[in-house]
Parts: sequence; structure tokens; C-alpha cells
Amino acid sequence: MAKIGRELLDRLSNEGVQGPFVTIMINTNVTPQGVEKDQLKIKNFMKEAKKRFDKRYPDQDWEPFQEKFDDLLNDRTFFRDATTSVAIILTAEETYIHRLSIRVDDQYYVGDTPYLLAIIKNAQFNYRYYLMALNRSSMSLYFMSNKKLSEVELPEDAPTDLETALGTELTGGDADFRSGLGYHSGNPKDEEVEIDWNNYYQAIDSFLRNEVENEEKVPLYLFALTENQTAFKKNAKYNYYDPSIAISRSPAQLSTQEIEEATGPITEELSKREIESYQKLMNRKSFEQVADIKQAAELGRVDQFFIATSNLQENFGEDPEAEYDWRQVLNTIARDVLRNSGDVFVLEQEDAPGEKSLYATLRY
Repeated sequence: MAKIGRELLDRLSNEGVQGPFVTIMINTNVTPQGVEKDQLKIKNFMKEAKKRFDKRYPDQDWEPFQEKFDDLLNDRTFFRDATTSVAIILTAEETYIHRLSIRVDDQYYVGDTPYLLAIIKNAQFNYRYYLMALNRSSMSLYFMSNKKLSEVELPEDAPTDLETALGTELTGGDADFRSGLGYHSGNPKDEEVEIDWNNYYQAIDSFLRNEVENEEKVPLYLFALTENQTAFKKNAKYNYYDPSIAISRSPAQLSTQEIEEATGPITEELSKREIESYQKLMNRKSFEQVADIKQAAELGRVDQFFIATSNLQENFGEDPEAEYDWRQVLNTIARDVLRNSGDVFVLEQEDAPGEKSLYATLRY
């Protein structure tokens, strides 16, 4: 689960965060016409949410919520962030904004619990990692978070190129003089180039080990030609470098956006491994019926709770009120599981343990 999503879920499911909660989920647009539509959508949801709020909480004051909505509508920067969708969660005291990388059903929710299922789904198969674009004579470092890749700003003395890394120790000149690991022609010039190549990768490895902060222990993957991956692996001592996953092509001349677009195979491989691990849970003690899962979640017995997307009718189906109530049941169970330090997953049914529509593993 993505770290930022987990942190928000932990805060929102904590007993110290007091409701009522008003949650609005909308898909977003960044064009001027799209922003106007988003603003109108939020205004309409506000009106409907107020009706539901006044009916459910006649002794509570709506005004603090209205003020927070008005502040958002007047905040131009709020509508400029080009994410796929956004979750807006309000209490009388707090405003929580969480940007999502998935499409959602536009809807509002009012209740004792914030609506968490879309945030949980967004965190599914949403990986954080470092990605190093590596050539023979240069490197750059990127960080993937919430399915967005950003370049890491490195200090001036970082080994971003061969000359900066080796300086006066550079022996063979241009490291692009030859390609191919282990090239031996008997030419001293070629041997010097290979020495520089290995020394450069050792300098990069030393920089990663000593200068790059990684308290989360997120993995590092390479975006590099196979020969450069092989050479780096031979010299690497960095604990979080994972050579089992890589993008095997040259990153030279690629923009950050182009590199991001090429990271699909990393997500696919990580997702495959995660899904395979779920299938191993089928031999655990478990419940599949919602009534049993609900009771176990309240008692803190649920370790992992899987909800297949087949449980959620697209656009709230033919009976929106019934779908709203059903989602609130699942949402409350999810809240209880998270509150007791469990994990919740919302994913396609084919990816769930045993392809079950609902599945909860038990601690005891």
C-alpha cells in the first residue's frame, strides 16, 4: 500500500478524529471549462450533503462545513493540480485533501465515518521506489510516488557524470569510447575506459549508500541498457538496489515524462508478485460472509480484508440509495479493520484470494 495513502487512512480511522464526516469524491479536469464543471459539481454535492447532514445530525451545525467548502471553491490552486481525481474529506475542525490516480464514482457521503474505499483502492498496486537512469558516463535519480515520477534534486558534487565523479582520477577519457562489459582488445586505452566505467559505478554506489536518505527502505531499480545493469550490479553494495526488476533500454535524451511512461513493466511485475502472495492466504482461517466479517472486524480479529470491485456498482447502479447504504457497510468494516491495525484491499475479483468477492483473514 502506498505510504501516503496508509498514513491518511490511519489518521482518518483513528478514534481521535471525530465526525461527522462529509466526503466528496470527484474526477477532476484542468481545462477552464473542466474546472467550471468541477466547481458546479462540488456546489451541487454541497447542497445535497447539507440536506442529508441536517436530516441525520439535526443538533449539529453545518456552517463550519460550508465555510470549508467555500474556501476550496475560492482556492484557484486547488483546481490546478492535474490528478485523475480527488477525495475531499471534512470534519467541523479539519480539511483533508487526497489526490488520487484512479477514476472514481462522483459522489458525496455523510456519516460517522469518512468514505475510505476509493482511497484504499488508489493505494492498491501503487508503489514507491527510486529509479536511476544510468548511462556509462552519466546518471540521474527519480522517485515514483502515487504513480507520478519526479526527478530527485541532487547536490552539485553528486556523481551525475563521469568527470564530476572521478575528476583527476579519470584515466581513459570519454567512457562512451567503447560499449560492452568486459571488452578486451589488448589496447591500454580500452582497459583504461573499462577501469573508469567501474570506478564511476563504484562512486555512484558510494553516493547512494552514504548520501541518499531512504528511511522508508524503498527499493532502487535501474533504467539502463543491459550491459550497464550488469556492470552496476557487479559494483553495487547498496542495500536497497533490486536487480531483479529493471527497464532494459537507454534513458539517454528521454524526458521525465517519457521515462515515467516507460515504467509500466515495473508496476506490472510488482503487481504480479503481490497478487501471487494473496493466493497463499487461502489456507488461513477466514470468513467470506459480510455478517461474520463485520463482527470479527469490530472485535479486532481481522488481519486482512479483501473487497472485490464487483461489490461496487458502477455509478451506483439502478438503486443508488441501496448502493449507498451497502458501500457504507463495507466502508465501516474497512474502518474497523484499519483501526485495529489490519490491512484493507479493494481490487479486481480475479486478483483477490481465490477470486472471492469478500475475504477476510483472521488473527485468531
